[in-house]
Amino acid sequence: MKILQLNPAFYPAFAYGGTVNVSYNLAKALAKRGHDVTVFTSDTIDKHTRQNDLYVEHEGMKIFYFRNVSNLLAWHRFLLYPGLIRALKKNIQDFDIVHLHGTRNFQNIIAAHYAKKYGIPYVIQPHGSLPLQFGKQNLKKIFDMAWGNKILQNASKCIALTKTESDQYIKMGVPEEKIVIIPNGLDLSQFSNLPERGTFRKKYGISDNKQIILFLGRIHKIKGIDLLIDAYSLVLKDLPHARLVIAGPDDGYLLTIQEQIQRLNLKMAPLITGPLYDRDKLEAYVDADVYVLPSRYEIFGNTILEAWACGTPVIVTDSCAISSVAQHGGFVVKRDPIELATAIKRLLIKESLWEVYSNNGKILVNKEFNLESVVAKIEACYRQVIQMSMVD
Repeated sequence: MKILQLNPAFYPAFAYGGTVNVSYNLAKALAKRGHDVTVFTSDTIDKHTRQNDLYVEHEGMKIFYFRNVSNLLAWHRFLLYPGLIRALKKNIQDFDIVHLHGTRNFQNIIAAHYAKKYGIPYVIQPHGSLPLQFGKQNLKKIFDMAWGNKILQNASKCIALTKTESDQYIKMGVPEEKIVIIPNGLDLSQFSNLPERGTFRKKYGISDNKQIILFLGRIHKIKGIDLLIDAYSLVLKDLPHARLVIAGPDDGYLLTIQEQIQRLNLKMAPLITGPLYDRDKLEAYVDADVYVLPSRYEIFGNTILEAWACGTPVIVTDSCAISSVAQHGGFVVKRDPIELATAIKRLLIKESLWEVYSNNGKILVNKEFNLESVVAKIEACYRQVIQMSMVD
């Protein structure tokens, strides 16, 4: 198949969060399975950096980067890259199928328009971006009225990560038969040779008797890091050797949590490392005693899978749509600092419980979230869509 993938930010722009990592691994896996994969994206890498080479062949993919009008606007998720218009108009007919990542963005307006004009089927995958209630509500409503609802209606298939996201589609008027639920998958080959335990501790001067509580992700209000810091202040009263590690790029919330830490006057201040990628990220997971995802809203949570692959139990809030699965490899708690602190202490104190959840997590990620099985489902979705378009 000749596949066009579109994401406003793509490799190596991992500072933009899990969607970049997911779309990158998917495109790479599709290319590895023999498909002709092209990616159209913007040139943003992070708040301050742009991609220099505008065409790159990488891991079997052909990646075209288009200049965005402002990297600062891009960091605030207003990505405009006008060169995409001409490229899609000229080249979209060369592809069998188009895969749109995200929902309310410039690329989808252009891609959906030319896909419909030239009869090229497309699928859309929001990655948790469907709800209106989280930020920029009025702008989202305007976008949906002008373009968003029509983009969903004209999609051949709408990919949902969970039942929760499927329900969100239905609420927006998407017919149930058009929705397919396919979770994110993890490239387990990246976890076949894990770092030696103790590497992260040595690098950051954390002694062996300290128990590490890890958060890894964008430092954004929606991630609920403030809740975790409040819980950590309670954990320290009973477990003074606990150490909270907050790893990830600042997405507008770092100053807020730094002020919170200062206010609480903690005996052991959290370690804030900045973003960790590749081997550095794995070192953190391997040395962590527990991984916590305290989000206010999370449609999936790829970091949960990564923690499990490293043998680290997890604690997630019930605001995460994957919580029904997460309970097999850790705890699911309400968004309450006392309940979260209690769960953290249980995992840090009870070694037998830790081992059960560590093993369960490894088994679950290998069985249910292996990237190979997930990509096979994506392929099947593509083939069905292409066949349907031929009949039409």
